Amino acid sequence: MELTEALFKYQLAWPHMHYFLAALCLLAVVCKLTFILLKRKALLKNFDDFPGPPAHVLFGNVLEFKQDGTDLFKLLKWAESYPYAFPVWFGPSICILNIHHPDYVKTLLASTEPKDNFAYKFIESWIGLTFNILLTHSHCASFTLGNGLLVSKGQKWFRHRRLLTPGFHYDVLKPYVKLMSDSAKIMLDKWERYANSKETFELFEHVSLMTLDSILKCAFSCNSNCQTEGGTNAYIKAVYELSNLINFRVRTFPYHSDLIFHLSPHGFRYRKALKVAQSHTDEVIKRRKEALESETELGRIQAKRYLDFLDILLFARDENQQGLSDEDLQAEVDTFMFEGHDTTASGISFILYCLACHPEHQKLCRDEICEALQGKDTMEEDLNKIPYTTMCIKESLRLYPPVPGISRQITKPITFFDGRTLPAGSHVGVSVFGTHRNATVWENPHVFDPLRFLPENVSKRSPHAFVPFSAGPRNCIGQTFAMNELKVVTALTLKRYKLIEDPNIKPKMIPRLVLRSLNGIHIKIKPVEPEM
Repeated sequence: MELTEALFKYQLAWPHMHYFLAALCLLAVVCKLTFILLKRKALLKNFDDFPGPPAHVLFGNVLEFKQDGTDLFKLLKWAESYPYAFPVWFGPSICILNIHHPDYVKTLLASTEPKDNFAYKFIESWIGLTFNILLTHSHCASFTLGNGLLVSKGQKWFRHRRLLTPGFHYDVLKPYVKLMSDSAKIMLDKWERYANSKETFELFEHVSLMTLDSILKCAFSCNSNCQTEGGTNAYIKAVYELSNLINFRVRTFPYHSDLIFHLSPHGFRYRKALKVAQSHTDEVIKRRKEALESETELGRIQAKRYLDFLDILLFARDENQQGLSDEDLQAEVDTFMFEGHDTTASGISFILYCLACHPEHQKLCRDEICEALQGKDTMEEDLNKIPYTTMCIKESLRLYPPVPGISRQITKPITFFDGRTLPAGSHVGVSVFGTHRNATVWENPHVFDPLRFLPENVSKRSPHAFVPFSAGPRNCIGQTFAMNELKVVTALTLKRYKLIEDPNIKPKMIPRLVLRSLNGIHIKIKPVEPEM
């Protein structure tokens, strides 16, 4: 009887529980909206000195970006109306000051301010993240993976930078040139069918496989055969997917919430691609640790073969004789695997495209390269003997920077040269694309002109007018490695093939984690005729 009465009372109370939960949800929504409105009010005040394009209250400026290859030029158009800098809104309460002038760039990049906690926060789940690992059916453990140099900050960044710097010493990088040449030759051999058929083909996919092959050989002593295997490489496919989904998440206000993104179909796709990308780097580390089980000193390894990036990571020690944790090691390998292949793939693809579009510069480069190589197929001692080719490479990096934008979150107030200030906590983004095409700095900024990089012309410009590898204390640690690869691949390609533009297929540039083309990068090639 008592049980029946209790059940009856519970049934009467249950509808009221619905009202309670509804009220609780309503309260949560009101609190969130209040927080967003207060944050927006504060941001409007912070950016009061910086006029910009009109923004929708809810969507910000996101709807202006059509993802059709015109978005970067939309930013250039705004830059004409708002010199030096202007705010760009990504939703009602996220605002980034977009700067596009060397004097503003210098102020930001001369500091050690950390990467921002907005866009880079979404990257951390790839190269520095929290995992929940199922240990048994009823227990799980949570731990945080380390952050790679790309997203780490403060003392951790300083420590990692110091530990990793020996990995980019001249003596470490020198043997890589031969390995880069080997990877390039595999790609160029595959291109013979295009040279014979004279058909148009898409560059980026081939170059991505080549740069992945190269980074695996150079940095991890791993022969992957990824260029000769049939089908699409799973790691490269996963990187494409992760890059697209991170960009989509930045542009989609509701997806700024970790919970909403996690529960969405896009979140499921992201986790699936993440698993593929990280299993790839896991396997690389596992193989190396097994191979080094009997080795305790770098000197003994160096006596057997050249040192690579992973050797130095595994044996790196700070002043307290502490090395990188397994989590930090994973994060740095993930960072260098991505940065070392995807950014260089973008750079090389657009360099070859530029030279295809400008045969007069291509010929001057080829003549210089042939004179420097004198019949050789590698460039170990010749990287500094091709100054005109280097200028063409830099001009391509100016027009098509592999990383079109970078951002910081300032930890203290910042004052720019014109007296305008921003308070601590503000997000500031460097439009590398906009800075490189700023008409107040570069004459005819959209014209391909390698002579801009003659020493006498460079000396007349601010060093912050050209920042394809960033600048200041947080510049790209691998820029010498990258430039070496750009020179090697460009030289060996021009030695073997003439590059021809297909005027019917122009790249439609889209900013992702690296600069890509919506419709690919297409050229034609034909064999270089041997000189008599």
